[in-house]
Amino acid sequence: MSSPAPSMALQVLGITLSMIGFAGTIIICALPMWKVTAFIGTNIVVAQVFWEGLWMTCVYERIGQMQCKLYDALLDLDPSLQAARGLVVTTMALACLAFLIFLVGADCTNCLSNPRAKARIVVVSGITFMLSGLTIVVPVSWTADSIIRDFHNPIVHEALKREMGAALYVGWVTAGFLFVGGAVLCTSCPPERDNYSPRYTLTKSDTHSGYAIKNYV
Repeated sequence: MSSPAPSMALQVLGITLSMIGFAGTIIICALPMWKVTAFIGTNIVVAQVFWEGLWMTCVYERIGQMQCKLYDALLDLDPSLQAARGLVVTTMALACLAFLIFLVGADCTNCLSNPRAKARIVVVSGITFMLSGLTIVVPVSWTADSIIRDFHNPIVHEALKREMGAALYVGWVTAGFLFVGGAVLCTSCPPERDNYSPRYTLTKSDTHSGYAIKNYV
């Protein structure tokens, strides 16, 4: 049986890493920098820089002004953008659920008194955090792949080509924090095994049998 101090230290480390990943998910959800203007060909010197995010597009002018506009209609959006929205929102929901599950089974709380049940609940929390890391890495990698394919596609006009924005890099780091934090929680307090050794209980029938054998001998 492991001592509670190392277990609690690992839980604190795991939940800290996971919550950093959760904060990163909120950041990339709000940042409009998933796609940025690509400076190639005759588009090297421009007066405006376009940023595209999950919820809005922004135009940054060289004079220092920036204007942002929300997307008008949901049905007019690209299906990949709609899927990315759904997966990012799913990631935040899973991370919130994982945090609530962790509070139930953490060593620093008294919601449960059974150590084995608390350990299993923390493991479930870690698995949920790792699942949220998977749901965030999919839209980020998917978007990056589409940007790279369009960038090298000669059919796409140079003015329409984009580069990967800062939100994508933050997304990959965020996924790493969620994965590592969830893994630490899964290994912080493995379920304890029962130190059960079978014992023979002398029943009434056994007593009578033993007495009979003794008298017989």
